[in-house]
Amino acid sequence: TDEMLTDHAALVVEQLGDNYHEADLIGFAIHNKNGAFFITKEDALQSDAFKQWVQDETKKKWVFDSKRAVVALRWHDVDLKGVDNDVLLASYVVNPQKSYEDVASVAKEYGLNIALSDEKVYGKGAKQAIPPEDELKEHLGRKAAAISALHDLTLEALEKNDQHELYEDLELPLALILGEMESLGVKVDIERLEKMGEELTKKLKEYEETIHRLAGETFNINSPKQLGVILFEKLGLPIIKKTKTGYSTSADVLEKLEDKHEIIRSILHYRQIGKLQSTYVEGLMKVTRKDTHKVHTRFNQALTQTGRLSSTDPNLQNIPIRLEEGRKIRQAFVPSKEGWLMFAADYSQIELRVLAHISQDENLIEAFTQDMDIHTKTAMDVFHVSEEEVTSSMRRQAKAVNFGIVYGISDYGLSQNLGITRKEAAAFIERYLTSFKGVKTYMEEIVQEAKQKGYVTTLLKRRRYIPDITSRNFNIKSFAERTAMNTPIQGSAADIIKKAMIDMARKLKEENLQANLLLQVHDELIFEAPKEEIAILEKIVPEVMENALQLDVPLKVDFASGPSWYDAK
Repeated sequence: TDEMLTDHAALVVEQLGDNYHEADLIGFAIHNKNGAFFITKEDALQSDAFKQWVQDETKKKWVFDSKRAVVALRWHDVDLKGVDNDVLLASYVVNPQKSYEDVASVAKEYGLNIALSDEKVYGKGAKQAIPPEDELKEHLGRKAAAISALHDLTLEALEKNDQHELYEDLELPLALILGEMESLGVKVDIERLEKMGEELTKKLKEYEETIHRLAGETFNINSPKQLGVILFEKLGLPIIKKTKTGYSTSADVLEKLEDKHEIIRSILHYRQIGKLQSTYVEGLMKVTRKDTHKVHTRFNQALTQTGRLSSTDPNLQNIPIRLEEGRKIRQAFVPSKEGWLMFAADYSQIELRVLAHISQDENLIEAFTQDMDIHTKTAMDVFHVSEEEVTSSMRRQAKAVNFGIVYGISDYGLSQNLGITRKEAAAFIERYLTSFKGVKTYMEEIVQEAKQKGYVTTLLKRRRYIPDITSRNFNIKSFAERTAMNTPIQGSAADIIKKAMIDMARKLKEENLQANLLLQVHDELIFEAPKEEIAILEKIVPEVMENALQLDVPLKVDFASGPSWYDAK
């Protein structure tokens, strides 16, 4: 084993299946200066020498998807230490546009043809199976060899892009923190969920009765065909969009008909409640472990083009906040220990603050420096009124424009949001850009930069390539331009919250606290902690988050705590 367990080696921890919290380990491979080695799962987990090597911080390992490897081993009480390069994360930092399913797809990106794709070897979906041992050996050995070869290539690519720091100080340490969060999991109050399910079922019944009463007959509301006949033939509502099979009853169609008949609002609510019931209540129950009542989400760190995290099983990024019934889903997320509380802290308007910093717009900077309500301030500037004269409708419109600017909205998008004509929306955006000259300049310059370089960058040098910016097709090109404007803002916000997570993990250790960081959702961090630590968190969490990155405007953090995630708002 001495020639196998060296100071620098590529390590493959192989599992079959996407969900590494549950998937079985099927073998290990190591590649170093002495060649490639295969170890069966049994031999590996029974070998003290192997486990010691895995847990030795001084033995440097190169891997593909370090978080997966760390979490997989953690379920077998082995702590993977000394991860020195993660070729998946490195490739993602270099170019987030590509999707990297496995080692072979990253190798291909760097012109290497060493390993076969996992799909070739294992099949896919229900047909997935472990091949005979000699084939498995060969596959894992090749994967380890590919990782070794990719070690230098990925580091060179990072250096060339001046992204070594982003990778080394942000993404790599974050993978380990996310791994800890995932292994720990979050407790779900099953009884609360079941009760919610019952309440929603009752609501669905009520809506169904109302809809049938208003339609004057019973029919299947979930059948677009039957619903279309009721709305457009029986009730004679104006036809907005047709499909191959009949009438469209999609949400945007229904929203346009909302003031035409009272049945529409009931149908929209019926659908929203149905979605909550199936996706969140039933969906959450499905992914909650029966023995511990915990969910173990998987954060995807190498997926989005902006650098934001996404998550699956459960997807926490899309728990609804608009509908009160949707918000209530958060009541099911509770602390894992008696006498503990949930503590949540989120950045207030981080994107607009980032925009103020990047664009150096005097008006925006002034608003944030003086801690004004940014939407009111925008309304004052766009409508040329004093603070007292800003109506709630003006503020609502200003808010839509602010978010539109940040998320790269078009006059069409804004007109849809506010229910105004495209022409009015275009005039509105024009007025906004006259008031916020710095933002206007930023937008023009970033589009030019994207055209020249082919990419845009965030504050911490994250890149996004935008090849469509030179497209001849107007729609494709304008979408690319909005992407160019939006990515540095969104991506820098992502950089900041990732940095805050790393600083926060360090701070919890330094202060010797029992509190755990459980989740990251959008601009929010969610912790669980003993009651007596809440006062400490109230002090240190905002401090750490607000100082994650120094901007020319202050970052602001709101926080709260309570018996569930819902109450921590």
